[in-house]
Amino acid sequence: MQRVLEKVAIITGGGTGIGRACALLFANEGAKVALAARRREKLEAVAQEIAVAGGEALALECDVTDKVSVERAVRAVEERFGKLNIVVNNAGAVHTGTVEETSDDDWERIISVNLTGTFLVSRAAVPALRRAGGGSIINIGSFLGIVAIKQRAAYCAAKGGVTLLTKAMALDHAHEGIRVNCICPAIVETEMALGAIARAPDPAAYRRLRESQIPIGRLGRPEDIAQLALYLASDESTWMTGTALPLDGGATAS
Repeated sequence: MQRVLEKVAIITGGGTGIGRACALLFANEGAKVALAARRREKLEAVAQEIAVAGGEALALECDVTDKVSVERAVRAVEERFGKLNIVVNNAGAVHTGTVEETSDDDWERIISVNLTGTFLVSRAAVPALRRAGGGSIINIGSFLGIVAIKQRAAYCAAKGGVTLLTKAMALDHAHEGIRVNCICPAIVETEMALGAIARAPDPAAYRRLRESQIPIGRLGRPEDIAQLALYLASDESTWMTGTALPLDGGATAS
């Protein structure tokens, strides 16, 4: 049985990493998928993968920090598929540094992509979800929205905001059948994370260090996150809203 059969999802950052994994899994489970991001060629490649497998996908150029771009994307989803049931706020950016090492531009970028982007996409999507009779918003936050580590001042601030925005929206829209939950991963093998490892002075040593910080002993995989997102998107989780779920190999257990 397909778990999101005939549902329609929009996934930001859908061309790579966690977004791509969610898109492929959702499509395999019966959803029609809209992929939104700035790099159209990546989106088209994922949409083609879905089409080859017999699914239906729409690639949409979208800047989550631009409300006009976001509103245009949500309208395009409803025009193409007739409704919207699922939102995955996955677009993100990271910066390493203390507050003293974070420039005004760095701060603005990290807050804009991670927090403001989640706000703008959610705000544009809520009326469409309401028209569909309810639905699920899934925010891809971070375990650094629950706990902090050194050298991540702006990122912790942004992802902490996503955690509390999730809870606020959940309370505001529960009566409409709109559920809002947040997945909080530790480091996952995405293009962004693997790039950071590759730029380290000793990439192999840095990867071993990061793995040693996770009790299970490995980095997360995009598919790990997609499986939890699928549960939150499906009718299996209809009594779950307002949660911030660590998915971190045990990193926040102590």
